[in-house]
Amino acid sequence: MRIVFMGTPDFAVPCLQALIDNKHDVVAVVTQPDRAKGRGNKLTPPPVKVLAEQHQIPVYQPEKVKTAEFVEILRQLAPEVIVVVAFGQILSQAILDIPPKGCINVHGSLLPKYRGAGPIQWSIINGDKTTGVTTMYMDKGLDTGDMILKREFEILEKETTQELHDKMSAVGAEVLIDTLKLIESGTAPRIPQDHSQHTYAPMLDKTTGKIDWSKAARDIYNLIRGTYPWPGAYSSYLDKNFKIFSSEVYDEDAVNADYGKICELGKDYIMVSCGKGFLKILELQFENEKRMGVEAYLRGHNIDIETKLV
Repeated sequence: MRIVFMGTPDFAVPCLQALIDNKHDVVAVVTQPDRAKGRGNKLTPPPVKVLAEQHQIPVYQPEKVKTAEFVEILRQLAPEVIVVVAFGQILSQAILDIPPKGCINVHGSLLPKYRGAGPIQWSIINGDKTTGVTTMYMDKGLDTGDMILKREFEILEKETTQELHDKMSAVGAEVLIDTLKLIESGTAPRIPQDHSQHTYAPMLDKTTGKIDWSKAARDIYNLIRGTYPWPGAYSSYLDKNFKIFSSEVYDEDAVNADYGKICELGKDYIMVSCGKGFLKILELQFENEKRMGVEAYLRGHNIDIETKLV
């Protein structure tokens, strides 16, 4: 089919690659403008642009996709389908009306659960055991369109957002190709969402990773996994912030009135009391220091028992 692909980050790359591998006619890629990144503020192209240019696919990078000028460009491209994967801009009704077979979105949750920008992160932070990918026909709402296909799978016990992201992006590409086959054959279903069951997954910011030690150790453990690699879960020891990258839950049914206290130092862990249970910190990084395992950190630093983390 004749397709315009809209996407920006790494998550969208497997979907574009699958379209290319399955011989779809990708007539254009629409992605976000190049942005300054890193310490040197070097102008960096989005991952989707890099892949598109490798395959000589025309790339458009409008600051605002809704302008009348760009909508006309899309009309001239005459796509049968517009595929949208983590694009980063809201589409106007004028754009949604262009492709005769619809605008199709690949979303990283089992809709109507976790509409919004952070479905992968929040599924881990909230301790879900399963998640999945949904393809849907886009409408003017935020992830509210009729569903086409779903693919459910397990969230593993130690899985981080980065690991789940990579797994989900691969599954999303498979589901997209299956969806397009149904659309092409005219057999794609339209399954309305139960809007009364929807939940929202907002975009994370740096404050999302702040640890509240009054919470259960299991919840803090999930926060650490769900905010990796960004923004990271963090706390403060003697007014010095540090991030936690790896941890374990210990005696999770114990109730502690004095939460946030360092109560034990092991060879390779720092034990902290939580509102319920204990958390073993296994890997951390203090401000202006290297990330390292606790065993290595304790060889060169002192940690005081009974100190409270905040």
